[in-house]
Amino acid sequence: MRIILGLGNRIIVGLGNPGREYTWTPHNLGFRVIDLLAERFAIRVTRPEAHSLVGLGQIAGHDVVLAKPQTYMNLSGQAASELIRRYDADPAEMIVVSDEAALPWGTIRIRERGSAGGHNGLKSIIDSLATDEFLRVRLGIQPKFPPADLAAYVLAPMGKDVQAIADEMISAAAEAVEAILVEGAGRAMSRFNRRETPPEETDEQSS
Repeated sequence: MRIILGLGNRIIVGLGNPGREYTWTPHNLGFRVIDLLAERFAIRVTRPEAHSLVGLGQIAGHDVVLAKPQTYMNLSGQAASELIRRYDADPAEMIVVSDEAALPWGTIRIRERGSAGGHNGLKSIIDSLATDEFLRVRLGIQPKFPPADLAAYVLAPMGKDVQAIADEMISAAAEAVEAILVEGAGRAMSRFNRRETPPEETDEQSS
């Protein structure tokens, strides 16, 4: 069954892995942004549908669907494609929030399109939707030194040295999502994409 929302609605998908053991890992920053948006705007993200936990509500006067895929990261596209179908939405209107190992900690980067850059969750979504034309809000988690195993790094609990930075970045990412809704992607990008864009990432990011 398709559910058609009002004009101006957006599907906002935070990427992560279900399970308490993953809550405080870098790979779950997308989930935590959704949790913060849900808290700020009194939206309960508890309804199981479309392989996700979903909440319907309003942010800055816009009807939104907040979603946390429960498929595990590598299959995020199953949830995203089902959400698009269920809510009769355009992929270009979807906002995906994820971690990004090629960006330094504390960096927020908004993009309107592009490759997965080695992020398996984004790759799954691109493959499932057959398009890379969707908005992304990316949160930097770049390690100080290249890890021997990037998958182990993104799935390990964050150290105390970055926890405060992570909290600030989560708050900024929630503000970035609200700015996209209120001001549009272009203006939001000018506000939040403040640091020099790094070269296109090529390292394989696993989950």
